[in-house]
Amino acid sequence: MPDTGVTRAAQLCVAPMMDWTDRHCRVFHRGFSARTLLYTEMITSSALVRGKALYLLDYSECEHPVAAQLGGSNPVELAEAARVAAAQGYDEINLNVGCPSDRVQSGCFGAVLMRDPDLVARCVAAMIAVSGGVEVTVKCRIGVDEQNPETVLPGFIHRMRESGVKRLAIHARKAWLEGLNPKENREIPPLDYPLILKMKERFPDLEIVINGGIEGLTQAAAFLDQGLDGVMIGRAAYHAPAAVLGAADRVIFGEEAGDVSGEDAVRGMYPYIEAELGKGTRFHHIARHMIGAFAGRPGARRWRQVLSGEAHRDGAGIEVLERGLAEIEERAA
Repeated sequence: MPDTGVTRAAQLCVAPMMDWTDRHCRVFHRGFSARTLLYTEMITSSALVRGKALYLLDYSECEHPVAAQLGGSNPVELAEAARVAAAQGYDEINLNVGCPSDRVQSGCFGAVLMRDPDLVARCVAAMIAVSGGVEVTVKCRIGVDEQNPETVLPGFIHRMRESGVKRLAIHARKAWLEGLNPKENREIPPLDYPLILKMKERFPDLEIVINGGIEGLTQAAAFLDQGLDGVMIGRAAYHAPAAVLGAADRVIFGEEAGDVSGEDAVRGMYPYIEAELGKGTRFHHIARHMIGAFAGRPGARRWRQVLSGEAHRDGAGIEVLERGLAEIEERAA
């Protein structure tokens, strides 16, 4: 099993992404990189505590190091959710203070909590108290709406440190809770990378992970060279996993092993897929995360067409991947 030390693993993280980083996605990503820290989708504390939806915490042992991201604003409920996640064996528990969606706002959690750092501090303190030594971290924005990040963010970080948090992943954009939808909030507010670097200088005792708009390993390595403790990549890692994750163990973690190709990762999924199909999992629930396996390579378009066109049919399985791989290999010949 890979080293599960989350401090080292957090040098490169795949961001938690709703509807994307489910358990099948994480197994696929682990096939590219043994070291990168993976995150679940955001799981609401109410779903775990009141809804008893413990299946949301399901994962495969190969996913370690893996973190569970929770969403909520009730300290008692979040503490119970954190206790359950820790008992499941997660290597880290993260509190979402960054998601700007309407659904999250209506539940009074996510980015709206940037307005109430004292409540967030109570939440994370309660989570830390029951986590049994599993690290509790926070993922946040630099501010919301009309807040001035230069003044708001240092105060927020200070409160997190007082509550016992030792690592924060900071999305280097504001979230506009009125006027922008979640997609626009990932793209329109300007990135302020220098502010994140200033926060590391101001809080040298904390681990600061930068997030937002980062496209690849060259950019990630540059941030690490500037003194940040980690880099979190979202959409780029999902849409082009071979380019971002396939070389991560070498470029970011200094491993001597060779890079992992799309072919390696796809074929490495076969035993997992066979086992999941045997449990009744539909093939397309897994294959949808593999669409970007060959992004930027000859044959990538045909690979996408094969998976998109055939993965949903009844009885689909590994033979669909083999047909797609034949398209890639034909164009590489």
